[in-house]
Amino acid sequence: MHIRTALVAFFSLPALAWAQMSDPVVVTGLPVLEPLPAPLELQVDPAPAQRPRLTISDSGEAAGQDDLALRSAAALVISQEDGQLLYAKNTDAVMPIASITKLMTAMVILDSGLSLDEPVTITRQDVDKLKGTKSRLRLGLTLPRREMLRLALMASENRAAATLARSYPGGTRAFVQAMNLKGRQLGMRDTRFVDATGLNPNNVSTALDLALLVNAGYHYPLIRDYSTTDSVRLAFRGSRKTRALAFRNSNSLVRSGQWEIGLQKTGYISEAGRCLVMQARISAKPVIIVLLDSWGKFTRVGDANRIKRWVETLEIRAPRKPRMM
Repeated sequence: MHIRTALVAFFSLPALAWAQMSDPVVVTGLPVLEPLPAPLELQVDPAPAQRPRLTISDSGEAAGQDDLALRSAAALVISQEDGQLLYAKNTDAVMPIASITKLMTAMVILDSGLSLDEPVTITRQDVDKLKGTKSRLRLGLTLPRREMLRLALMASENRAAATLARSYPGGTRAFVQAMNLKGRQLGMRDTRFVDATGLNPNNVSTALDLALLVNAGYHYPLIRDYSTTDSVRLAFRGSRKTRALAFRNSNSLVRSGQWEIGLQKTGYISEAGRCLVMQARISAKPVIIVLLDSWGKFTRVGDANRIKRWVETLEIRAPRKPRMM
């Protein structure tokens, strides 16, 4: 398998550890029933110019990848420490990416400097008229921007993502322009965004470009935190009684206890199939995993677990340094 030599750009491991939330966080819109969680410091880890440049170059098949049979149409596994290509399959294929889009949505929001505590309200403009998907976030619901961001990342809430884009200065059109500008800045040359949710199949990218996206997203502590949050409980008062809605992470691997995941995002529309991107530590080493167009409801999870076992096997097979006597 021959893949193009690609500048994956500026991989580095942040020193700041992410917080993975084990208990549900109670938030609310109307009215506040319990205190919101303390805001995290809005930070972006070292600027691109300060990160070491990393080039992925491969003139043939990644070593040992014939031992790994994946059912995803496109797949990529990269060592985040040194850029070593571990597995590559159709890495240059331009494909719809569904809700993987929301990682870029989150980065644009955090780059904007907009207040994460500012209330934003879901309106009819945020309803999905393209695919007709449903949402438990009712019209008129008001939440702080940070909670819309959390729901978009962990539960892949489309109305939350649409609200974030619409409430951006200049509206959704300006937001999408900012998404594409950010993509170009990251070197995502085969990527195009047309909405903030990923519901439109014209949101397209490649496995190589998405490795750039995952690496860049990993440098945002809030994206690491929110995308790996296990669950959130949203409480609000109706006309007669208080209702509570529980939202769970769309990625079951976050709850499995078998993975150490630093960032993740799932995606699905019929045109894209089931997609999954992750930054995770396997055998104590950070890797980036991209899986696109997995057929079957559980195939992307199965492929991810196959990758984990395979990388662990690679570690076992790796030659050990001679012991000094």
